[in-house]
Amino acid sequence: MEKQVMDFTVLIEQDEDGIYTARVTEIDGCYTQGKDLPEVIERIKEAIEVCLEADEEEIAPLKFIGIQKVQVEKKIIM
Repeated sequence: MEKQVMDFTVLIEQDEDGIYTARVTEIDGCYTQGKDLPEVIERIKEAIEVCLEADEEEIAPLKFIGIQKVQVEKKIIM
């Protein structure tokens, strides 16, 4: 059995309760959460493996360019 090493970009954020969430933008529905960074990293690796096994389409990792925060104004209706 041949193995292929694949690199994926994982977006990790922390919610208001301190829980870490991780998702892979290249794979629809591939996300998880954990109470700390080591746990969420381990869980997202497992989630990626499951998603790759379940997905019948070929998944090609995208080239990571960067992260940018964008500020917009929200209109408040009174």
